[in-house]
Amino acid sequence: MARKKKGQPIHGWLVLDKPEGITSTQALGKVRRLLNAEKAGHGGTLDPLATGILPIAFGEATKTVSYAMDGAKTYRFAVCWGERRATDDREGAVIDTSAERPTRDAIVAALPAFLGEIRQVPPQFSAIKVDGERAYDIARQGDAVELEPRTVRIDRFELVDMPDADHAVFEVDCGKGTYVRSLARDLALALGTVGHVATLRRTRVGRFTLDKAISLDELAAMEQGAAVERLLQPIETALDDIPALALTEAEAHRLRHGQSVALLTRQDFERLQALRGSVGEDGAVLALFAGKPVALARVEGAEVRPVRVLNI
Repeated sequence: MARKKKGQPIHGWLVLDKPEGITSTQALGKVRRLLNAEKAGHGGTLDPLATGILPIAFGEATKTVSYAMDGAKTYRFAVCWGERRATDDREGAVIDTSAERPTRDAIVAALPAFLGEIRQVPPQFSAIKVDGERAYDIARQGDAVELEPRTVRIDRFELVDMPDADHAVFEVDCGKGTYVRSLARDLALALGTVGHVATLRRTRVGRFTLDKAISLDELAAMEQGAAVERLLQPIETALDDIPALALTEAEAHRLRHGQSVALLTRQDFERLQALRGSVGEDGAVLALFAGKPVALARVEGAEVRPVRVLNI
């Protein structure tokens, strides 16, 4: 006998304002239960210390999670000077101290060196795999973790407040794979001191912003149907950077059945030409029929090949 599926088939995105003190997986589980959703996933992990934007994908939107994770992000965070911690945030043990405290002018002067593409060594306590093991599991055993530097992109890095000599508050716009904890650690070292992240809040993931976010408490106070109707954003919200390709009914039918579509007529050529400037190196497009998503697809020459069919 087939196993009965649990939950309701819900499709779309919800923007959660994750509270401090729980993991992203725990937050996902709470939201899924509150909405009685059949299938859900999240678009980018936040540490338990961190608060803010955690996009939750339901149903067919889970097929677009990787695009949300690849999106640009904005963080607001406070650095505590004078203490380096094992985790590079306030939850770790103190492993080094310094009496040096940077001035405002010194901080502002140091920030441009962290703009653009930079090389960054991830924190010892991170989810990166080393010989099949998570780095944080190795670090918790007391062993040193050798992590290779990675190239990340920093688009904006600004000092926004200095509440006292021991703390400075920053905002950063960054690309995929950036570790704010590493950014804080490296900035402190560049300023002749040590430091760690004291507070961290994510305020943007791609098109997902705080003005559309809801807390767990607020979500729990709503009726399930009302929450779905008011809060759920369309599947394509995570696909803001991907060009759209309008299909005919016959073309949509082929893609839905996993078949490629040949664009060979003059009108088809004009459709392809209109896409040329916006399609990335991977050729990814969002195929639409009557304004509704049909599939994530790839343009290869004069063919459109389905990558992930969206069954809605």
